[in-house]
Amino acid sequence: MADNRNFFQRLFNVQSQELKQTGSMVGYFGVGSTMGKKYKYEELAEEGYMKNAIVYKCVNEIAKGAAAVPFMLKAGDNVIEDHPAIDLLNRPNPLQSYVEFFNSLFGYLLLSGNNYMLKVGPDRGMPSELHLLRPDRIVIKGGGRPIPDRYEYMLSGRVQDTYLVDQNTGQSEVKHTKLWNPLDDYYGCSPLSAAAVEVDQHNLSSKHNINLLNNGARPSGAVIFKPKDDSGLQVNLSESQRQQLLTDLNNRFSGTQNSGRPMLLEGDFDWKEMGLSPKDMDFLNLKHMSATDIAMCFGVPSQLVGVPDAQTYANVAEARLALYEETIIPLLRLIQSDLNEWLFPQFDERLRFEYDIDAIPALAERRRRIYENITSAVREGIITRNEAREQIGLSPIDGGDDIYISATLFPLGSEVPEEPEDPLLDEVDDLDEEEKALSDIDTQPTDGMVSEAEKGLAWNREHGRGGTRVGLARANQIKNRENLSIDTIKRMFSFFSRHEVDKQAEGFRPGEDGYPSNGRIAWALWGGDAGFSWAKKKRDQIEREESKEEELEYEVSIEAVEDEKKVSEKVREALKKKVDDHNEKFGDNPSKRATLRMLEAVFRRGVGAYNTNPQSVRPSVSGSDQWAYARVNVFLGALRTGRFKRAKFDTDLLPKGHPLSTKK
Repeated sequence: MADNRNFFQRLFNVQSQELKQTGSMVGYFGVGSTMGKKYKYEELAEEGYMKNAIVYKCVNEIAKGAAAVPFMLKAGDNVIEDHPAIDLLNRPNPLQSYVEFFNSLFGYLLLSGNNYMLKVGPDRGMPSELHLLRPDRIVIKGGGRPIPDRYEYMLSGRVQDTYLVDQNTGQSEVKHTKLWNPLDDYYGCSPLSAAAVEVDQHNLSSKHNINLLNNGARPSGAVIFKPKDDSGLQVNLSESQRQQLLTDLNNRFSGTQNSGRPMLLEGDFDWKEMGLSPKDMDFLNLKHMSATDIAMCFGVPSQLVGVPDAQTYANVAEARLALYEETIIPLLRLIQSDLNEWLFPQFDERLRFEYDIDAIPALAERRRRIYENITSAVREGIITRNEAREQIGLSPIDGGDDIYISATLFPLGSEVPEEPEDPLLDEVDDLDEEEKALSDIDTQPTDGMVSEAEKGLAWNREHGRGGTRVGLARANQIKNRENLSIDTIKRMFSFFSRHEVDKQAEGFRPGEDGYPSNGRIAWALWGGDAGFSWAKKKRDQIEREESKEEELEYEVSIEAVEDEKKVSEKVREALKKKVDDHNEKFGDNPSKRATLRMLEAVFRRGVGAYNTNPQSVRPSVSGSDQWAYARVNVFLGALRTGRFKRAKFDTDLLPKGHPLSTKK
């Protein structure tokens, strides 16, 4: 009779029923002796997720990565910052936050191939809560039709709830998201289905290694008994003798404490080695192969799950980029599509959720390369500015349909044409100037401002009045604790100064008729009394800083040689690149942030020192620009590290808060 046991069953001499009792995943998917058996979700989750490190790592890499991606609510091309739909996803139910909810959602989807969301609330309009239903508790009834009849929620073998499905629209209180299954109309197919054998191999390999260690890391063998009686006939051990022998061998020679202990055999006993060679039975390599196949089924690069010598990608950053592009983003698109189809058609088809893919840190390098390519295409006259803006998700601008051609190529001997301005960077100049002024000032709204803004937004929703679009936008900025720009702070102070008279009108104070008045709502949207006090304080700081900047520019202009007052465009571009490179790594810290104005001042001082104090210049320095660039590099090093290698200089140019800054 043929032995139908699988490789591991034969290897460990495990009977089919014994393997079934250990929870082998191979059996769940119809491999081996349990052919045709459907898997149980509880056993699958336990053996495939809770007891397998590779599956656990794969599921969490995908689920946590996907749950960390922010989302946006859009109406056409406009981003909506305040809406009940946003509040719903931020807090789907009283027990789960956005991250917890979506981490569980992707976990269910990956382990079972199915996910079920339940909405609680009015029949039409935005639901008040969203809940996740365990996949093993849902039974789909449909009679084989494309659209099922209902979803049944089972608990302890009984139907607890029934959720009907509209046969015309397919809408239901339950939203079923599934991974494609070629053999089932209703239920999805989990990646564990394809990885079932590999998961078993990995688990059983681990068990083998543990058992080997428990046996002192020595190969198995057999004690052979070949006695004969006086007449020369072979005899066998009795059952009691056999049990006594096994007990004695187990007590004296198994376990790590008996590792290497010699075995003494008497009489007709003999020992025969039964172990396989390392070449024939390399369980370590087998585990790594299984781990690689498991990770492949989930779409996770093997480098990210700790498989040694996995060199599919040059580094971990590229592997993580591949994880997002090939696995996480497609899953995000799937959930995004289902949410939009499920939530919005009933009350506002103009709205839709979009995941903010550009906010993923792993994709930053790719975005940088895309922006560089787009900028180069504009400079070379291949595309217009508006075409470039469309590719990076920006709206068109007036005059943006003109073609710009680089002026760096010209006939030999001809007059060099004037280089045109950068068509993309000219729009950022105002932002750069603004960032310079913000380097030393904390512009984050206070708790009191946040409380007033939230109150104003609630009043506006309740009464449908009070405040303008600008006021609503300002309230959302304050509520989200965004750093406000210099211009915004100035506008806030101007608003409060103009509208302070509104505080005397009827309905501004509690208990008065018409409370809250339109003026009171608008006042709250801008941050209320706390915002007025804050805006005045920040306005005064800004004016002092701007005054200091003007004084600094004047001092620098005196120090520099007359013909070097203004750096050339070539130098300016070089310094701007140094600013960008420095701030990309250290710009998040205001005390380490560099500005173009700062480096220009250091450069001009370097030129002045070269011309006015030549004896201090090293003989190897060929010109004033080289000396000035060296001074800039030393300054950036001090800005970055908080120390000078030699003499200190230009400390007055360091941002306020820097340990070497002389600014008060």
